[in-house]
Amino acid sequence: MNTVDFSTLGRVGVLFGGLSAERDVSLDSGHAVFEALLTLGVDAVAIDLQDNVVDQITQANIDAAFIVLHGGIGEDGRLQALLNIMNIPYTGSDTQSSALAMNKLLSKQLWQGVGVSTSPFIVLDESTNFVDAIAQLGGSAMVKPAHEGSSIGMGFAHSPEELGAAYAHAKKYDAIVLAEKVLVGDEYTVAILNGQVLPIIKLETDRVFYDYDAKYIANDTRYICPCGLNLEEEQEVNALALSAFSSLQCEGWGRVDIMRDENGGFHVLEVNTVPGMTSHSLVPMAAKAAGYSFEKLVGEILKPLVR
Repeated sequence: MNTVDFSTLGRVGVLFGGLSAERDVSLDSGHAVFEALLTLGVDAVAIDLQDNVVDQITQANIDAAFIVLHGGIGEDGRLQALLNIMNIPYTGSDTQSSALAMNKLLSKQLWQGVGVSTSPFIVLDESTNFVDAIAQLGGSAMVKPAHEGSSIGMGFAHSPEELGAAYAHAKKYDAIVLAEKVLVGDEYTVAILNGQVLPIIKLETDRVFYDYDAKYIANDTRYICPCGLNLEEEQEVNALALSAFSSLQCEGWGRVDIMRDENGGFHVLEVNTVPGMTSHSLVPMAAKAAGYSFEKLVGEILKPLVR
């Protein structure tokens, strides 16, 4: 039985949906979280946020918020700032941490400054010499918008021409576009829950990379847990994930994506402050491996709001 008295929170609004490119994923996450809160006995209301965010939150008369709004205002700090102004406590990271984590450029620059290993990268713009850029990155690059999640707008490039095309595609989603050196090793993800790391998951896909379809649609993506690393390697990955998460001053829950290079070194790709909570999502998978039901996971995410 759950011993936490969630009734002290009053009415909890599940904030989900939104208008970002990740709306469909957020709808699935929001409905799953809402049902779990009801199972836990929480006085919950589902709020599919649209253009009139302030009016919707005000009219719902909530006392606390469970944020499952992926991308856009849900992860870039704007929703957190609004809730601060409205004096409504919420799950997850605060305004500044959310904004830093959502901005792949700023987070990678910060990690470089504090010694958290992250993949080499350059910023692309209209003046970029794509011949020089692809050479600088070792002949292959992963191109991504700075502020999108769920692999939206991302693409591989193995030549100057492909780099230019990938940049043109990515800039449709964001004014700031990064090109990262392609790391050829395995990909891992580490879920963090209230200061603790959950079991590491190794990701395998037959696709070119772990893209939107592999994450949310395909049934052939392989999630390997236990991940196959030895104890020393697991400790290294866990420490790296916690360092990346804490360096951005993130709180509560989140997910850190990590790649291995050809020499066996581990590098942080990004931190997700509002990860997916769907049937295909990684945090619920990691939590299940740690013995958490979905309802217990949702309760643990909400628990820091209970005073």
